[in-house]
Amino acid sequence: MSATLVLVRHGETAWNAEGRLQGQTDIPLNDRGREQAHVAGRELGSGSWDVLVSSSLGRAVETAELIGQNLGLALTEKLQGLQERSYGQAEGKVVRDLPRERIDELLQSAEPEEKVATRGLAVLHELVQRHEGRNIIAVAHGTLIRLALDTISEGPKRPIMRNGEAVHVDVQKLREHFREAVH
Repeated sequence: MSATLVLVRHGETAWNAEGRLQGQTDIPLNDRGREQAHVAGRELGSGSWDVLVSSSLGRAVETAELIGQNLGLALTEKLQGLQERSYGQAEGKVVRDLPRERIDELLQSAEPEEKVATRGLAVLHELVQRHEGRNIIAVAHGTLIRLALDTISEGPKRPIMRNGEAVHVDVQKLREHFREAVH
């Protein structure tokens, strides 16, 4: 029996609302973000969940705890490997409405996308291996989720996730990715 894995993007923060790059800067949820977490918990309430984990950054931890309140499920692990991409010197910069070229200049000091995807997928793969046959919710960050899913997907690139949005992971594709990486 295979595991089920759902990834949830943390709720909104003041920096999300302002269009700022957060990366690994630990900005707390705002009131709207807390409501988004409650909504995500209610929407996930129709499932039968066994495991709740999150990134170790506070906005993801709080989102997971609020989801857990709705599901009667405790947060069991805070995983550093699920942290958002480090944007280096660009963290805190407003990028909303900037031309792509300017954003690319700002991102020169950022953690490489491939490294973000690799570390995120490694944690997710380890989770499904360790929790075989169980239903897992992992709360993480938009860029990490997008890059990880794009890496294992054969379809079009994923759009930016909304705060509080949940997405199911194709666990079979995740496992195939690791089998191919070994060979």
